[in-house]
Amino acid sequence: MNWLVWALLLCSSAMAHVHRDPTLDHHWDLWKKTYGKQYKEKNEEVARRLIWEKNLKTVTLHNLEHSMGMHSYELGMNHLGDMTSEEVISLMSSLRVPSQWPRNVTYKSDPNQKLPDSMDWREKGCVTEVKYQDGKCQYDVKNRAATCSRYIELPFGSEEALKEAVANKGPVSVGIDASHSSFFLYKTGVYYDPSCTQNVNHGVLVVGYGNLDGKDYWLVKNSWGLHFGDQGYIRMARNSGNHCGIANYPSYPEI
Repeated sequence: MNWLVWALLLCSSAMAHVHRDPTLDHHWDLWKKTYGKQYKEKNEEVARRLIWEKNLKTVTLHNLEHSMGMHSYELGMNHLGDMTSEEVISLMSSLRVPSQWPRNVTYKSDPNQKLPDSMDWREKGCVTEVKYQDGKCQYDVKNRAATCSRYIELPFGSEEALKEAVANKGPVSVGIDASHSSFFLYKTGVYYDPSCTQNVNHGVLVVGYGNLDGKDYWLVKNSWGLHFGDQGYIRMARNSGNHCGIANYPSYPEI
């Protein structure tokens, strides 16, 4: 359990009760029922309730600002709404890039070719269904569907090369910075958070790209279940300074 949760558990129930908003009791019960949330101890539920209320405030204020044209995306209280961003990254992300990454760029770009304005490999039947990654990913050879001969690495930080690879080759694995509550509470729209960094910590899959309401985006498949984002997907800002480091470590396999 995250250190922040342990700290909250040390608070007395009486003190925690003072900080809870009783007008949200019904909504808390509805949210727990919707996502099948059960807590073993009363103190744990108190701590989760406080985190949930904090996230709910974040979602409510963000969406109010969105309604005033201040953001290009909306947030929602999904199944991760009772967790801190530190917990989500600790439990749901396992990407750790070494400081001395042995780059071996093997992708050959063709800058003169005409690429389609949009691409979605789901429409071509080339993307498997969204799974729920409960904890760290582990490879199981029994589930192997094909043998990879090698991996093709793309140039560091090049969104143009990433677009070309997605258009011509297929879905591309990338790393992103997913350490912000705005990411795990994302619901719809084109995700752009100025606090996002180039320090990647979560592996996802770019399965397409396009433009929504004048905003270029990458169509990204996550592994946090269908309750995350738009049925398990997020549209992340494209051509916005390599947002969240999405083009830092892209690669795809050759079968």
